[in-house]
Amino acid sequence: MSFLELQDIHTHFTKKGGLIFQKDVETVKAVNGVTLSVKKGEILGLVGESGCGKSTLSRTVMQLIRPTSGKIVLDGEVLTDLRPADVRMRRLDFQMIFQDPYASLNPRMTVYSTLAEAIKQRHPDLKGEDLTAAIIKLMDTVGLDPRFIRKYPHEFSGGQRQRIAIARALAPEPKLIIADEPVSALDVSIQSQILNLLLDLRKTLDLTMIFISHDLSVVRYLADNIAVMHSGVIVEYGDSETIFNSPQDDYTRTLLAAIPHLA
Repeated sequence: MSFLELQDIHTHFTKKGGLIFQKDVETVKAVNGVTLSVKKGEILGLVGESGCGKSTLSRTVMQLIRPTSGKIVLDGEVLTDLRPADVRMRRLDFQMIFQDPYASLNPRMTVYSTLAEAIKQRHPDLKGEDLTAAIIKLMDTVGLDPRFIRKYPHEFSGGQRQRIAIARALAPEPKLIIADEPVSALDVSIQSQILNLLLDLRKTLDLTMIFISHDLSVVRYLADNIAVMHSGVIVEYGDSETIFNSPQDDYTRTLLAAIPHLA
């Protein structure tokens, strides 16, 4: 059975115009009828160029944006039927890693404060030495030296900051991770470290993931299956090797042709 199901998801935005009397002038169909399923323990790669709707889709899954229509079912529960307060509680089970860790981390909070706040969402009574031990264990899980526990985000490199962001996403013990372009702002050598970390976490923590990227070569390394998105719709879906070796859609072929090759 599917762990996550997206059933005919539409997420539309209405633009308004007029200086005095505002009226609807245009409807932007950022996500326009997406149906996907993700099995437990699977990594689904969601690929497309900037503006194709993939980030809007990820925020719709997270319920940060409510869909215009359609259903999102996680582990048998229809998230789109829940009240906002219930969604906030349920969100402990699905967390997000953003593209820019420096922007997503609070610059006034140390690693300790950042992770403590996230851990206490699941374990509100944890404190003292037990809380510190949980933070240190989490830092070790993502490859951060516990000596850095009292440092602030600006004191870290980009790769280290992304590890903090990953640790924060893991802190509430989620079952699903949505990673939105998590390596695109990093150096190539650091990208590989973060990708290998995500693969290790999938295995050790039995995580299900949606990995979003514009780079098919990165997604091929990580994902079991790939969904190619263009203009708000999924134009091609299949396992990674099939997508690479036998693409069926012209847009997929265009993305593959854009991958740099050494002469």
